[in-house]
Amino acid sequence: MEQMKVPIHASAMALSLNSSSTQVIEFLLICFPGMQDTQHWLSVPLTPLFVLALGANVVLLLVIQKEASLHEPMYYLLAMLSLLDILLCLTVIPKVLLIFWFNIKTISFTGCFLQMFVMNTFLPLESSTFMIMAYDRYVAICHPLHYPSIITEQFVVKAAIFIIFRNLLATLPTPVLASRLNYCSGNVIENCICTNISVARLSCGDIRLNKLYQFVSAWCIMGSDLVLILLSYCFILRAVLRLQSGGAATKALSTCGSHLILILFFYTILLVIIFTNKAGKMMTADVPILLNVLHHLIPPALNPIVYGVRTQEIKHGILKFLKYQK
Repeated sequence: MEQMKVPIHASAMALSLNSSSTQVIEFLLICFPGMQDTQHWLSVPLTPLFVLALGANVVLLLVIQKEASLHEPMYYLLAMLSLLDILLCLTVIPKVLLIFWFNIKTISFTGCFLQMFVMNTFLPLESSTFMIMAYDRYVAICHPLHYPSIITEQFVVKAAIFIIFRNLLATLPTPVLASRLNYCSGNVIENCICTNISVARLSCGDIRLNKLYQFVSAWCIMGSDLVLILLSYCFILRAVLRLQSGGAATKALSTCGSHLILILFFYTILLVIIFTNKAGKMMTADVPILLNVLHHLIPPALNPIVYGVRTQEIKHGILKFLKYQK
C-alpha cells in the first residue's frame, strides 16, 4: 500500500508544476485523507451491505414483475425506486470497493464526470419518486373513491417522464460546467466519489458559478419535492384525524408507514451530509465523505426490506418467489 502513495503525490506535484501545459486525463480518488492506512477495513461492512442492496432490489423487481396482484400503480412506483437504487449503487460502490480492495484509485476524466452526472440526476429522481408516492397515498386516503380513476398506469408513465425530463434539464448543467473548467491544480480528489465540489476544487478557475448552480438546482428540485411531500402528509393526517373509527385511522396510517420511514431516512441523511459539509474545519473531512458513501448504500438496502416486511402483498409475493426457486 505504501508503494502506491508515491506516484499519487508525484502525479499531483507534476500537474501543479506544469499547470500551464498539462491536461488532466484522469483523476485519483484517495477516499479518506485521514485514513489511508486503515480505510481498506471499511470494505468489511460495505461489501455485505452492497450485496444486500443489489440482491434485495433485484428480488423485489422480479417479484413485482412475476406477481400479477402487484401489477398496480403503487408497486410500479416502488419498482422505479428499486431500479434507481440499483443504478446508484452500481455507479458509486464498485469503485469505492476497488479502491479498498486493490488500491485502484484512478478514474478517467470522462468516467469521473459520467459518475457525477448519474449521481446528480438519479439522487433527485429518488426524491421525486418519493414525492409521487406521497401523492399516491394522499389520493388513496383523502379521495379513495377517485383513486382508481386518478392513479392509473398512464399516470405513472406520465409522472415518470415528467420527473426524468425535469431532473435532466435541472441537473445536466452541473457536470457540464465542471467538465469545462481548466484543471491545473492537481488530479488528486480527496473523496471516494466524483462530487461536483470535490472535483471543481482542483480547477484553477472561478468555481463560484458551479457552487451556486448546484445549490440552487438541488434546493429547487429536492426542496420542492420535500415541501410537496410534507403537504401531502399534512392533508393525510387531517383526513385520518377526522375518521370516527380508531381501527380505520390505524389502517389508513399503516398504509403510509413504510413510505414515511423511508422518506425520513432519505432526507435525514441528506440534511446531515449538508450540515457536516458546511461545518468545514469543525470536524474531520472523512465524516462527510463516509456519510456520502453510506447515503448511496444504506437507503438502497433499506427500501426493499422495509416494504417487504411492512407490506403484506409484497411479503407474500417474496415468499412465493423464494418457494418457487427451491
